[in-house]
Amino acid sequence: MPEITEKDLAPNLKPLWLKALSAVQTSNLPYAISLLQAVLKDSPGFVEGRKLLRKVEVQHTGGAKKKAGLFGIQSGNMKLQSQAKKDPEGSLVLIEKELEKEPYNDSANELLFDTCVKLEFWETAAFALETVRKGNPENTKLLHKLAEHYLSREKPLLASEVYNDIIKYAPTDSVAIKGSKDASARASMQKQRWDENADMKSLMRDSAQNEELEKAARTGLTREQLEERRDKIVERYNLDPNHLGTVKDLAGIYEQLEDWTNASTFYQWAHSLSNGDVALATKAAAMNDRALEQEMKNLEIAAAADPDNEELKAALAARKADRLAEQVEESKKRVDQNPTDPQLRFELGQALYNVGDFSAAIPHLQQATRNPHIRTKVLLLLGRTFKAKGMFDLSIKQLSDALADLHAMDNTKKEVLYEKGIIHEDMGDRESALDCFKQIYEVDYGYRDVAQRVESSYV
Repeated sequence: MPEITEKDLAPNLKPLWLKALSAVQTSNLPYAISLLQAVLKDSPGFVEGRKLLRKVEVQHTGGAKKKAGLFGIQSGNMKLQSQAKKDPEGSLVLIEKELEKEPYNDSANELLFDTCVKLEFWETAAFALETVRKGNPENTKLLHKLAEHYLSREKPLLASEVYNDIIKYAPTDSVAIKGSKDASARASMQKQRWDENADMKSLMRDSAQNEELEKAARTGLTREQLEERRDKIVERYNLDPNHLGTVKDLAGIYEQLEDWTNASTFYQWAHSLSNGDVALATKAAAMNDRALEQEMKNLEIAAAADPDNEELKAALAARKADRLAEQVEESKKRVDQNPTDPQLRFELGQALYNVGDFSAAIPHLQQATRNPHIRTKVLLLLGRTFKAKGMFDLSIKQLSDALADLHAMDNTKKEVLYEKGIIHEDMGDRESALDCFKQIYEVDYGYRDVAQRVESSYV
């Protein structure tokens, strides 16, 4: 997954991004932070979003830095480092939660840098250490790391500037002094090379060698360009089908082309070659889910286009039932492989809920509440599960717990309030139901049928 700009955001994320920008303009900083984190969770390569998030966090916390923070030499840090090794992309959300508390935290930013390097998020990696450079410029160890990163990315001028900053705090640092001179010389040679148009054949040769790498990181490629890149990777794959990097590249390009079946196949093969990389197994499962969803969507489109075709209707109904059963089995396998993962527990609970096995869903959902990042949606589903079993008091308790975690009146809070209002109605508690609906009505007149429900109570 490459780093992206605002124009490359998925359509479903652009409204969240715009809301975040609006929240920043109105100084609603906690709301802006929550929105930006939601955008980055689904689009971790969105550099501009991460930079804005950090800026807002600095404003919100006052830029305070702790000498011995929660992210120090503690077991929580070690656990997060371990998770980052197993699932780099997934750990970004947890790292950001640490940085929300202390945006200039050295250890958290260093872990963000290391994780982004693994993901080949080069600009984001540099930004992580630039944050340290701004907030804790006396940390020359990490500034050396930043300078080395710039040199590895052929940015000697930026590296020279970092070395000069190091010298300000450590005038006798011989490595920084030499690094500054060498980087300045490289920057000068680099500039002269282009300014004088020297050795054009060499420039063209270097350009050809680097073009493939640049294409890999470039965003907004046309389908034709993606297919051209796929064909080149296939050629590499045919020469060595057991090369893990090539197989991952091929899986990634199929994912970009939305060829979910091939993406799943190659992520599975990469998982086998990687000696059990959990992140690759998760990717393979996600691609398989998308392939099955696409198959279902195609059937739905065909059935809608031919509403009198009973055979198509029957095929669609059968496929939906099969899909629900498949989701339960797939989710069970994932939980068996990693029984301590709350996200997998939630997915299994959701799959069991969808097939109507409410009693079996409850223990998995209860375990999933341990993850603070999904706790609200878990509690919402738990509330619906208890409701389906006719246990209204327990349902209300779950939804009340979810509301206690929600502050801004976003779509999630509206959904929880609406569900709670419906259950109060089912219990015959008209007053409590109206209270829920009125809270929504005050901020969103058009939400579902709350206007009708509230206004009819005044008649």
